[in-house]
Amino acid sequence: MSVNGVTGAASAYETYQTSQTDVKPEQAADKITTDETSKKEDTGAVYEPSKEKPVDPVKKTYTQNTALVSKMKADQEARQKQLQSIVEQMMTKQGQTFNSANGIWSILAGGKLEVDEATKLQAQKDVAEDGYWGVKQTSERILDFATALTGGDPDKIEEMREAFKKGYKQAEDTWGGKLPEISQKTYDAVMAGFDKMAEDAGLTTETSN
Repeated sequence: MSVNGVTGAASAYETYQTSQTDVKPEQAADKITTDETSKKEDTGAVYEPSKEKPVDPVKKTYTQNTALVSKMKADQEARQKQLQSIVEQMMTKQGQTFNSANGIWSILAGGKLEVDEATKLQAQKDVAEDGYWGVKQTSERILDFATALTGGDPDKIEEMREAFKKGYKQAEDTWGGKLPEISQKTYDAVMAGFDKMAEDAGLTTETSN
């Protein structure tokens, strides 16, 4: 090897060393940061799983609203008693009108009074087939009352049927025995009406007298 070759190599080494020692610490740190940023950009987005724990869904617990249940029950009983009262009054009035149409006035089976001719004629019109106290109109009014009291709820049909039967029985008790034939026919018409309502609502019922 020539002296010039050795001398050249030594000179190149010294230049390299000088350039390395001339780099300041803050410049080196900037270079490292730049290199790391470059690496991240090269590798793209990195998925980091969330450290938050999933929140368990809140378990719902049902607490019965006893106050509301009691109110609904009380309302139901009130509607039934109201229909019972209406039926008792209507059946009693129908029976009295029927008796008046036949020349007698009866509140109880044991008490009868004669009625005047004008009252008798009016009563005959009222209990006629198309009269206000006839079977058709009386049964329709009872069914209309029942529907109005339940808001047309088909699930209440049987409750209203039972209320009607109790009201009819109360009317018989007030009358002192069986009501006149016109009232018995009205009873059958009302029961048939409840059957029709249940059938239209898709319910199955078993009519009992």
